[in-house]
Amino acid sequence: MTDREALEAILELGGKGMSFCLATVIRTQGSTPREAGAKMLVLADGSIRGSVGGGCGEAKVKTVAMRCLVETGQPQLVTVDLTDDQAVPGGAVCGGRMLVFVEPMGPGQAITSSAHGEPSSGGNA
Repeated sequence: MTDREALEAILELGGKGMSFCLATVIRTQGSTPREAGAKMLVLADGSIRGSVGGGCGEAKVKTVAMRCLVETGQPQLVTVDLTDDQAVPGGAVCGGRMLVFVEPMGPGQAITSSAHGEPSSGGNA
């Protein structure tokens, strides 16, 4: 998902009054499936747009995003450790780590600079 696609989706979903989370890879170390700046939207119905890497790492980010939407309403940093992924047959893992910023958006949430790959420093962050 490009920055433009993310911004368009954010405006579309926000315009419809939908709640969702924006997950942005903000740092990587070692070999990872996506680079810093990769984005994924997680909608309240569990659907996603974009990707932060797929597999177990993406599932972890989606789980945190759903918890943000349903329970906490607060942004979170998620560390995705891809150095020892037990769920991958044959142990074929990327071998790196990603730090992902998950920010709830939609009704009652301000659209902040995280859509540009940076955590917000004000508002609800």
